[in-house]
Amino acid sequence: MNLSTTAAVIGAGFGGLALAIRLQSAGIQTTLFEKRDKPGGRAYVYQDEGFTFDAGPTVITDPDCLKQLWALSGRDMADYVTLLPVAPFYQLCWEDGYRFHYADDQEALDRQIAAKSPQDVEGYRRFLAYSNDLYREGYEKLGTVPFLNVGSMLKVAPQLLRLESYRSVYSKVSEFIQDEQLRQAFSFHSLLVGGNPFDTSSIYALIHALERKGGVWFARGGTGALIAAMARLFEDLGGTIHLNAEIDRIAAYGDRVTALTLKDGRAFAFDQIASNADVVHTYRDMLRGTKRGEAQGRKLGAKRHSMSLFVIYFGLKTQHPELKHHMVLFGQRYRELIDEIFKGSELADDFSLYLHAPSVTDDSLAPPGQSAYYVLSPVPHLGTANIDWYAEGPRYRDRILQYLNDRYIPGLLDDLVTVRHFTPFDFRDELNAHLGSAFSIEPILTQSAWFRPHNRDDKITNLYIVGAGTHPGAGIPGVVGSAKATAGLMIADARR
Repeated sequence: MNLSTTAAVIGAGFGGLALAIRLQSAGIQTTLFEKRDKPGGRAYVYQDEGFTFDAGPTVITDPDCLKQLWALSGRDMADYVTLLPVAPFYQLCWEDGYRFHYADDQEALDRQIAAKSPQDVEGYRRFLAYSNDLYREGYEKLGTVPFLNVGSMLKVAPQLLRLESYRSVYSKVSEFIQDEQLRQAFSFHSLLVGGNPFDTSSIYALIHALERKGGVWFARGGTGALIAAMARLFEDLGGTIHLNAEIDRIAAYGDRVTALTLKDGRAFAFDQIASNADVVHTYRDMLRGTKRGEAQGRKLGAKRHSMSLFVIYFGLKTQHPELKHHMVLFGQRYRELIDEIFKGSELADDFSLYLHAPSVTDDSLAPPGQSAYYVLSPVPHLGTANIDWYAEGPRYRDRILQYLNDRYIPGLLDDLVTVRHFTPFDFRDELNAHLGSAFSIEPILTQSAWFRPHNRDDKITNLYIVGAGTHPGAGIPGVVGSAKATAGLMIADARR
């Protein structure tokens, strides 16, 4: 390999860090540029009043894809960070009082399903077999393989057709499960990667098998501790991280990119450049003034983008050990609410929530005797609903906190120590997310695999993409998988 090759990675989210680690491990001198004051991207960390709040992803699945990053250089991930098992994976709660503990315990699952809907026990077994099949074909075989041409898509088309990937997640789940609440229990997972269960390709039902096989984990000290461990590994390998280093422009000459210019005027030349930034922002803004940047920026901006999120981080002066680490709180409506989240022009009156209670697993995230939380509500992105979040944000925050106080965390309002919220405006402004989308391009079939932005640009031969906006998509395993696919291309290109 040409060890004199230099590479830049824009953005130190999970995808950017994983890519930088792979490149540096392979002998490519790599520099990471991060706009904010610490690594993480969507996995940023807030500190308030002695509380630690993970800003973004909290569900860690497939830990092996992370361990691989350390193994590349003969290191052990356990020397950098500790992963703690989470059990149950999720507690699913409905307003009628029904609760379902979703865990990797077949007997317990069978028992709960039998109590709710006896005819669905066998149906669940068949769904699990289907999910395992999807996992083998969609994740193990294709999750880290770049789709650079239509031929690569045609090659896998027969398997995708056999698995009925043209059907939606909810449609396939309903084929196996009859009870409506259980259908919701086994179809909500696509929301974790920005997909509408009623539109997203059924291939995303592989997430169920992914969790059953690899478990659900949490990093001691929070997801931010995992990010810090990845950053330390990268630097231990000889890599360089520039923080508070917002990219103004990627310089292009013909079919090559040559350098980066920062907002503060500094410029750096590189042989290869990869972007972990939002894909629309990468082309429309960083490559502004270039034919490719403007054309691809328009094209990607016109695609369907995932919903946004409204997130509240709060700390309480009390503890609530009765809560589970991950809780999904279903509201009064499912299909109708999801339809409004993805297509509605206004903010719905009701909501479904994801409640993260990490202090149940790791009490280091709050002062002694206290507890840390975040609660997330999927909401329309800014291209769908014209909501003034400066005005609506505080009202929506108060409605959600009152709901939690009344139904799930009694005394919450009296025990609040600190609270902050993050709106679609913040996704747009802090993370440069097009339309404030939380998960980039929506994972429908016609925007997956070859139909997603490619891991290497089609026209600019040394520009690469990593993260949620490229193949295979959002979620920690998805963006870490994209890093493996993109690194493979960059390393092969560097050898030429």
